[in-house]
Amino acid sequence: MVTFEMPLDIPDVRILATEITREGDFMITVESTVEGTTCHKCGCQTDKSYGHDRWITLRHLPILGRKTFIRIRPKRYQCICCDGQPVTTQQGAWYDRRSPHTKAYETHVLLNLVNSTVADVSRREALGYEAVMAMIDRHVATGVDWDGFERIETLGIDEIALKKGHKDFVTVVTSRSRELGIRLLAVLKDRKKATVKAFFSSIPRRLQKTIGSVCSDLYDGFIQAAKEVFGKQVKVVADRFHVAKLYRKGLESLRKKELLRLKKTLSAEAYGELKGVMWILRKDSKKLTPEEQAKLNRLFGYSPALGAAYVLSTVLTRIFDENLSVLQAKEKLGAWKAIVEESSVRCFDSFLSTLEARMDEIANYFSERHNSGFVEGLNNKIKVIKRRCYGIFNINHLFQRIRIDLEGYALFA
Repeated sequence: MVTFEMPLDIPDVRILATEITREGDFMITVESTVEGTTCHKCGCQTDKSYGHDRWITLRHLPILGRKTFIRIRPKRYQCICCDGQPVTTQQGAWYDRRSPHTKAYETHVLLNLVNSTVADVSRREALGYEAVMAMIDRHVATGVDWDGFERIETLGIDEIALKKGHKDFVTVVTSRSRELGIRLLAVLKDRKKATVKAFFSSIPRRLQKTIGSVCSDLYDGFIQAAKEVFGKQVKVVADRFHVAKLYRKGLESLRKKELLRLKKTLSAEAYGELKGVMWILRKDSKKLTPEEQAKLNRLFGYSPALGAAYVLSTVLTRIFDENLSVLQAKEKLGAWKAIVEESSVRCFDSFLSTLEARMDEIANYFSERHNSGFVEGLNNKIKVIKRRCYGIFNINHLFQRIRIDLEGYALFA
């Protein structure tokens, strides 16, 4: 029989025996090489032996694809310092008294959870679903640990629906800094201003002083919560993505209305020549091919109103692309608003109201070009997690799963 040696990677133990069980698993019997322990009552060190505790079996890292178990009978020691001389069972540093697994094996399972699901890992490791969940609860907190932060710099806040088609929104709060990159701070139970404000207020004062900007969509509850907690020391920035989404929604609404009208008034052949125009309208005007530009010109010939709205939308996008100061941005946005109001185009009316109410937050984007792109990227990741797990409706579990996917390798590798 060919034999070989490999490290067990468990400190302070001596191997007494190895065997292969009837199920084909490795069973390794060890004993501790450490003498003495700390009294659980007074904290004094004691080395007065008092026999052994019962045998325990702990699952360890697999060897050659086989399950591996470590069997040990912990030593017991009697304290001579305390009244009644209580007995304490020695605790190895490589396992937790509450767990039937070694710490190394739990780390192995947690690493396998990155970009996976509890159900998949449970099947691969032949572990109970609840056993995997217990590992998550032991090693991944359900809330942020502020001690791990020196600075925050930029806060991002956005909402996400736990269930598609329903209005059960939760609020995701993240941070972005040069030192730590993107970090998850909270998954809040709803999007109410009071809930968001309470979380902002819970941020330690030393960290509140390091926040330079808060990136948000145009939801009034988020913006007011940030202003009321952080005051003028922090810039509240309306995310460019959400601003663009709002004014392009007006253009999209007019497009649908006009194409429906043209379908009724044009011949089938003429209307067919407009096929695919929806995607052309959404494309960056600088990247249009001559054929696409010709199709747009044909459309605008049938619908001058849509043509005017398209030009106004493009002009606004170009303003956001310019390198402007906040003051210059306000002037250009105000001028654009005046042109729209004087025109016959009405599809931007809703956006004009928002622009007037949130001019400061929208113009703040031009200060340092902060946006919620990192929040949107995280939201896409959360959507993937939800699909992969067929939905996660417990916000504490959702926080843990997002943190595992975001920081799992850094935490456990």
